Amino acid sequence: MQARRTAIADVLILEPTVYGDARGFFLESYNARVFERLVGLAPSFVQDNHSRSARGVLRGLHYQIRQPQGKLVRVVRGAVFDVAVDLRRSSPSFGRWVGAELSADNHRQLWVPPGFAHGFLVLSDEADFLYKTTDYYAPEHERCLLWNDPGVGVHWPIDGEPLLSAKDRQGSLLAACETFP
Repeated sequence: MQARRTAIADVLILEPTVYGDARGFFLESYNARVFERLVGLAPSFVQDNHSRSARGVLRGLHYQIRQPQGKLVRVVRGAVFDVAVDLRRSSPSFGRWVGAELSADNHRQLWVPPGFAHGFLVLSDEADFLYKTTDYYAPEHERCLLWNDPGVGVHWPIDGEPLLSAKDRQGSLLAACETFP
């Protein structure tokens, strides 16, 4: 596995070594020792989640103000545009975002540390999105940064409006969001 830095140093694209032949492929999607060596952290992942979404669905930008979650995300079917927004006020990249295409074909994963809002847009007909989290889901602490906040300026690769949940339509602008120290 290799790690590629993004424009925000703490967010990494992880690219596993894929062994393939006429029968298919094999890859190691997670190894604690390798993750620690590449990322410099040894998180304890406590929850695995799986979502399936149709083309044009946008989920996010979600975060938990207490019990913040680090997320290791990947796609096992289809493709998404995955986004992380830095909500750490003390960070030089506060309010900035990075995005990467994750797909079943490229096998990339994104490490999104605690203190970031996270979301994704489905680019394929359907996508199965898997993610490991470093803390448990706590709905009472969940917050949502508005997906199209002009102050953040995420360049989502979509024409028209995405398919959003009611919660995601009512996200807050960064200026009004609860953020991290």
